[in-house]
Amino acid sequence: MPLFAIHCLDKPASLDLRLANRQAHLAYVGGFKDQARVGGPLLDAEGNMAGSLLVMEFEDLAAAQAFSAEDPYVKAGLFQRVDITAFKATLGGFST
Repeated sequence: MPLFAIHCLDKPASLDLRLANRQAHLAYVGGFKDQARVGGPLLDAEGNMAGSLLVMEFEDLAAAQAFSAEDPYVKAGLFQRVDITAFKATLGGFST
């Protein structure tokens, strides 16, 4: 199955919104643990969460987009930008 990198940047000054939706986001993503290869928060210069990066397996770009659209962070309006790109792993434990 192809890999997709989902790169999300939070809106400015939205840490409280992120924290308020974090448990719902983690529960949602946890439902896709068999498809997840790596993921976690992006950090700003102060070490605060300021975005998300997920590398996941999906059948196609449409499936990756559908997954992203249902993320509680997306539904809460946390992100200023979401980019979803096909990804080919060549380093690390999950090379394709």
